[in-house]
Amino acid sequence: MPEGVGEEGPLGIFGGTFDPVHYGHLRLAEEAASALELAAIRWIPAGQPALRDTPRVTAGQRLAMVRLATADNPRFEVDASEVTAARPSYTVPTLERLRSAAHCGGRRSLVLLLGADAFAALPGWHRWQSLFALAHLAVAHRPGFPLDRAQLPPELAASCRDRFCSTPAELAAAPAGRVVTFAMTQLAISATRVRQLLASGESVRYLLPDQVIAYIRSHHLYPEH
Repeated sequence: MPEGVGEEGPLGIFGGTFDPVHYGHLRLAEEAASALELAAIRWIPAGQPALRDTPRVTAGQRLAMVRLATADNPRFEVDASEVTAARPSYTVPTLERLRSAAHCGGRRSLVLLLGADAFAALPGWHRWQSLFALAHLAVAHRPGFPLDRAQLPPELAASCRDRFCSTPAELAAAPAGRVVTFAMTQLAISATRVRQLLASGESVRYLLPDQVIAYIRSHHLYPEH
């Protein structure tokens, strides 16, 4: 979208290792899209995750699984740029790329999707305070258990004190700078547990989409020990 055009509606940004992608990821994106009235969700698999261990499979394989998992949802789109990048994947440079005139430009509302644990850990991120100039932050929490601002690290709480908002309209009204929370149905699924089940030869049915399971099987990913 050219610079200066902001009429497309808020765009959710969902980055991660997705090693492998599972229903917890999909449900977070789906509920964020509805709760925050997002026009679309852009999934961005990390090529070289900066804050995690080296993924068990290649970046191209993780990208392929995300494409399979999201293919039937018209609000989901996949960005492959980080998979081919020569540098480690950091969120701020990724958002700076999206803010270029060749991508989303400076006026479109971008909404970075985070879990509550990731949000609380922001002070450990690369150039984390630059996030607020590039995107809104949307933090998922358990239904009935809202984010406890008193438990946030002091520097994060200070940076967010005047940024919290409560309605999707506030996100649409500006390109960046606000923090919003939303309730997400809790699915006790983790990529670590999925990998453990696969490695032990146990069933992962109903934890991730059938097409992703088929891809894992056909490419012999996460082999049994």
